[in-house]
Amino acid sequence: MVTRRELHDGTAPELVPYRTMKAQHDHLGGGVFVAEGDKVVHRLIDSGLGLRSVLAPPRAADALEARLRAAGRAADLFVAPRAVLEGFTGFPIYQGILALGEVPVPASWAELLAAGSPGRRLITALDGLTGAENVGAVIRNASALGARGVLLGPTTAHPYLRRAVRSSMGTVFTQPYDRTDDLPGRLRRLRDAGVTVVAAHPGAMARSIHRLEVRRDLCVVFGAEGEGLSAEVLDACDEWVSIPMDAGVDSLNVAAASAVVFSEIRRRRLEDG
Repeated sequence: MVTRRELHDGTAPELVPYRTMKAQHDHLGGGVFVAEGDKVVHRLIDSGLGLRSVLAPPRAADALEARLRAAGRAADLFVAPRAVLEGFTGFPIYQGILALGEVPVPASWAELLAAGSPGRRLITALDGLTGAENVGAVIRNASALGARGVLLGPTTAHPYLRRAVRSSMGTVFTQPYDRTDDLPGRLRRLRDAGVTVVAAHPGAMARSIHRLEVRRDLCVVFGAEGEGLSAEVLDACDEWVSIPMDAGVDSLNVAAASAVVFSEIRRRRLEDG
């Protein structure tokens, strides 16, 4: 059931999560996150994840209410002047909408391994990515290019931080994820399960991404641009791959690098049929 309420300012107690939307870590502690923007909120509505409320300006409210009802969603629909939403976000919006969703529980080991087709699984692992925008961008690339399942080390930003959700354009809602305090140990467990763990890491031991054997289950591990992958994580990988680049350029932003790596794996797999 959709409950609609007209609000004239941002002081209503029901809007506290939106007023405090920049306190991302506090929200995670409460098991909720704020989704921003039409596409992201619509993907949240369609995802089946827990949805507590939606906040919209008047001109978007009727269509949004119809969308919620069509999806069979039970949620509060708060309608407030555009200036209220802009006060929460800190930037101008036109028909922008916000929503309060519930952070899903991490995937079980079986769910993570079940993502994708046997022999063509492609899992993403992230080591030391502290920037939420980068985490979201990598997840967006993974979703677009055939990777499914995300494994995050202890210092990697949570994928349901507000900025990660926004940067992923809501694709995070379809990605099973898990966080671990022992990423090297979890990677070795993947190897024991028959998954080849590949470090996206330049160096003398790395082969070109164009020479990677893709006809097998893969987990590709990405690290931060500055520090790269930790020695312990590198030691847990089966092999290293790098992106051939012209002289004078030795690295790419992790989001760009993930797009290149995932795209090459996808291209080769499509060619193989």
